[in-house]
Amino acid sequence: MMDIKSISHERYEIAVQVRGMHFNCEPSLVEDIKYGGLVFIKGEELISGIFFYKQHISIEFGQGANLPDPDSVLEGKGKDRRHIKIRSREDIATKNIAQYVQSALAD
Repeated sequence: MMDIKSISHERYEIAVQVRGMHFNCEPSLVEDIKYGGLVFIKGEELISGIFFYKQHISIEFGQGANLPDPDSVLEGKGKDRRHIKIRSREDIATKNIAQYVQSALAD
């Protein structure tokens, strides 16, 4: 994640905040670097990941198709995976990222 800090301080700060949300909800999570991003694993299950793109950060949920989406912010049409694009710090609150992280960890 240090490399992203040199490219975009704001995206680095967003990633740090979202990473913290995961560990606040589930301190026993294991994090790893896979598929080009930072992923969070609970037991044997890939819960979510933070992936960096040129214009945004994507929070991807391994079983996102099963998550409640009251704010209609989950994107994607795959069988299981869904993602939320974060373009600014404000998106963390307006898209209720903490709620989605909690839901993903509760399943």
